[in-house]
Amino acid sequence: MSDDKKLTPRATDFSAWYNEVVLRAELADYSPVRGCMVIRPDGYGIWERMQRALDDMFKATGHRNAYFPLFIPESFLTKEAEHVEGFAPELAIVTHGGGKALEEPLVVRPTSETVIYAMFAKWVQSHRDLPLLINQWANVVRWEMRTRLFLRTLEFLWQEGHTAHATHDEAEEETRRMLGVYRTFMEGWMAMPVVTGQKSESEKFAGALRTFSCEAMMQDNKALQAGTSHNLGQNFAKAFDLKFQTESGGTDYAWNTSWGVSTRLIGGLIMTHGDDVGVRIPPRLAPTEVVIVPIWRADEEKTRVLETANQIRTDLENRQRGTEGRVRVHLDARENMKPGAKYYEWEMRGVPVRMELGPRDLTNQQAVLVRRDTKEKTPVAFAELGVAVERLLDVIQQDMLNTAKERREQNSLRGNITYEKFREVMAGEGAFVYAGWCGGDACEAQIKEETKATIRVLPDEEFRSPEAPTHCLRCGQPATTEAVWAKAY
Repeated sequence: MSDDKKLTPRATDFSAWYNEVVLRAELADYSPVRGCMVIRPDGYGIWERMQRALDDMFKATGHRNAYFPLFIPESFLTKEAEHVEGFAPELAIVTHGGGKALEEPLVVRPTSETVIYAMFAKWVQSHRDLPLLINQWANVVRWEMRTRLFLRTLEFLWQEGHTAHATHDEAEEETRRMLGVYRTFMEGWMAMPVVTGQKSESEKFAGALRTFSCEAMMQDNKALQAGTSHNLGQNFAKAFDLKFQTESGGTDYAWNTSWGVSTRLIGGLIMTHGDDVGVRIPPRLAPTEVVIVPIWRADEEKTRVLETANQIRTDLENRQRGTEGRVRVHLDARENMKPGAKYYEWEMRGVPVRMELGPRDLTNQQAVLVRRDTKEKTPVAFAELGVAVERLLDVIQQDMLNTAKERREQNSLRGNITYEKFREVMAGEGAFVYAGWCGGDACEAQIKEETKATIRVLPDEEFRSPEAPTHCLRCGQPATTEAVWAKAY
C-alpha cells in the first residue's frame, strides 16, 4: 500500500484498495493453504449477524435447519449430467482414507443437491410429506484457480436451502419467495440495493430449470451475483428417484428448489460501502454500532471522563430497541494512544458512530456523535443521548441504502444505445446497461467474448425500462426481451 497509514485510493486501483481494506480492517487474512482464508473475529461478527437475520427469515417462511455430510459419493454427481458437467472443473476428490484407497472416491461438497435429494427420496412417500423445506448452514469447497478474500476462495461458508414440492407452480412460488427474502435482507440489512430477475440459459445453475438472481453494483460499476434461487424442476428428483403418491392415487416426481448466499456477501458489503478511509458497516450488521472514545490529559480528567463514559455505555446497553435489540457499544479506554489514532482505527473498521467525550463535554453535559458514513459531527445533551443514538443509527442505515441506490442509477444506461457505445462503456468505467436482446446464444456469447460483459439478469418488471428497447444490442434484430449487461466478479 502507499504508506503505513493511507489506503490505495479506490480510483487508483479498486482491487488493491479492496485487499488492503480486508486486511487492515482485520476482517480476514490469508491462510497457509493457497486459496483459503481465515475469517477474523470482526469479519465473522458480520457473518454471525447475517446468519441470525437470514435464519430468522427462513424460519418465518417455514424452513427448518438440518445438516448433511461434507463427503458425497462420486457416483451421486454423475446421476445428473448437466450438474456434474458444470461442477467437474471445481471438484476436490478424496481417493484415500485410513491409509487405504477408497472403494469409491468421495467428493468434498461443492453444493449438496445430490446428497440431499438422495435423502429426500427416503423421507418422502406421499403428498402428505410435502412440501419439505430444509436449510443447511455449512462450508463448501470449489477448486478455484483465481481467488480473492471473501469473493472467491477454495472453501467458503454459506447456507443452502433445498425444498421438495408436489407441483411445478408450488416450486416456482418457493423459488421467487426466497429470492424476495434475499432482496429484503440485502436492502434492509446490508443497505445494498439489488436488481432481481431471471438468468439466461447460459448463466443458469447447472441442472436447474430456471435460475433467478440478486445482482448488486459495486463501486467499480461491476456486478456482484449476491444470491441465487433455482427452480430445479424434476431433474434431480428423477435422478434420485424422489417420487411420491399424489392425492389422486398416482405417482409423480417431486419438484425441487435450491437457493443460497455465502460469505461473498461480506465482500459485497465492503465494495458497496467502503471509502478511502476503510470499510463502512451498516448499523444492523455492525458487531459494534457505537464506539466511545474518552479524551483526557491529566489524571483528574481521566477519572471523571472514564466514570461518565462507563455510565453512558451502561445506559446505552440497557436500552430496549424493540426488534433491533440493545445497542452494541464498545468503550475504547486504551492508554498511551492518542484519540486521533483511535479515530483512525475505528474509521478503518467501519463502526457506524463514534462518540467523543472530553472534559469540556462534561462541563457542557454533552457528548459529540460522529457519523462514519458522512463524518458529520453533532453535539448531543446527555439527557437525550439514548434516543439520539438510536435515531442516528436508523438514519445511517437508510442513508447508506439511499446513497448506494443513487450511485447505481447514476451508473446505469437505458435505451437503444449503439453497440459501439456499449463497447466504449465496458472498456471504460463500466455500467449496468439495460438493452435489448434477441434471445440468441450467439449474440450473448459474442458480446461476452468482445467485451467481457455478461447478461446479469433479465430484469423483473419493476426494474425494466419505461420504454422497452426495440432491437438487439449486438445484431440489431428485434428484441425479444430486455437484459441487464455488466462486467462481473
